[in-house]
Amino acid sequence: MKPYIKERTLQVAQYISNTHQTIRQTAKVFNLSKSTVHNDLSKRLQKVDSKMYDEVKKVLDENFSEKHIRGGQSTKAKFAHERSL
Repeated sequence: MKPYIKERTLQVAQYISNTHQTIRQTAKVFNLSKSTVHNDLSKRLQKVDSKMYDEVKKVLDENFSEKHIRGGQSTKAKFAHERSL
């Protein structure tokens, strides 16, 4: 693995661990694609730092389990805004 990829993976993992942000939000902060962030966290991080991987995996699992709730809230807000126009 190239050094810059390893460094980026650790930076992204540290950010997710500290902020509990989603992959999409993290990708915007680091100006990366969602696919790159996902690959860094799900595949590369396990090879680089297994302890950090375990921490990040918990956050990602939590975000995944809440995904349907966030989607419902977003849809509700969208239609409420459209009705107010």
